[in-house]
Amino acid sequence: MSSSNLQRCAVRQIAVLPYRSIGPSLDAPIEVMLVTSRRTRRWVLPKGNRMKGLPPHSAAAREAFEEAGIEGSTCPTPLGSYRYRKLLNTGASLLVDVDVYPFAVTNELADWPEQAERERRWFPLAEAAKAVDEGDLGNLMRSFRKSEFANLNRKTDLRERMRAVKEGLRMFHWFQALLPQQGRFFELFEAHAKTLVAGSGALTRLLQGGQAMDQHIREIREREEEADIITREVLQSVRRTFLTPFDRGSITSLISAMDDAIDEMLQTSRATSLYEVSAFEPEMRDMAAIIVDSARLLAEALPLLRNIHANAARLHELTERLVRLEGQADDIHAKGLKRAFKTHGATNPMGFIVARELYNHLEKVVDRFEDVANEIDGLVIDHA
Repeated sequence: MSSSNLQRCAVRQIAVLPYRSIGPSLDAPIEVMLVTSRRTRRWVLPKGNRMKGLPPHSAAAREAFEEAGIEGSTCPTPLGSYRYRKLLNTGASLLVDVDVYPFAVTNELADWPEQAERERRWFPLAEAAKAVDEGDLGNLMRSFRKSEFANLNRKTDLRERMRAVKEGLRMFHWFQALLPQQGRFFELFEAHAKTLVAGSGALTRLLQGGQAMDQHIREIREREEEADIITREVLQSVRRTFLTPFDRGSITSLISAMDDAIDEMLQTSRATSLYEVSAFEPEMRDMAAIIVDSARLLAEALPLLRNIHANAARLHELTERLVRLEGQADDIHAKGLKRAFKTHGATNPMGFIVARELYNHLEKVVDRFEDVANEIDGLVIDHA
């Protein structure tokens, strides 16, 4: 049987990769939640079959709630897929292809439907990749944050290398002090990326509705103010720093695109407050989920700029996914506008106008992330 026929024969399922960061830094360790399977008690992702009437990523989020008791933001674009054999009660086994969707956990419930049937546990990302039986799934987890595994590999011989390096560095400290300073550009880029990660998290919580919407709006405003301070410092440093790591125009374009992204997050939150919107369409929440995943990808990409040549391949992978996310956001934006027009167009024109404004701000956030991706690609081309 050809590989294409084998692909058609496989059953398709959906799963989430539930994750959270431990700490506020961009390189903070990632944890992944796994659950035990009912029969074999092995560690697996929350997964299940597609559900009629639900988009695949929404069905995956339903499985996360039922199997693991978690709620959050599900990116509509899958991270990838893996294949395994499912053992049936009859003794037969079937090939199953599983599409995996990034799932940023925002709430962990004390009680959930399958609580008595499964165990749930948070694992460090590297341990989670080892805990699952499927090799392709382990590789998919490793691709989620490659730099984390690179750091683990470097630790094995770090002590020996450091002993040799320390002696050599002592004699160069005096020379380093004489070199022109390059400023704090990398540090500032990464600080700004933190505001994007925090702002996107507050935005997705805002679009989930509930009693704390005012708090989420306030956090987005505060994060945008922090980002403005960082942006001003970058622009001032460009003018007063003798030696910059990149072309001055590239530095200003990169930080401006990042700042535009959080500005549009603020505009989205202001529109919800101005028009007193408290319920949001699924497409709006899907676009917020894309924004969360875009911020996650950018958070990994920015520190890699410190050594573009060594990290060029991974930077390209990250920016390529950012561009794919923007393409899917365009499709969701069009679908959402169509739904809003059918719902409000004839009977509630103001409702359509408000929905259109929210969608347009959300689309602009994603567009600005694509602008950042393009700026990073330009740096890779120029410096790698």
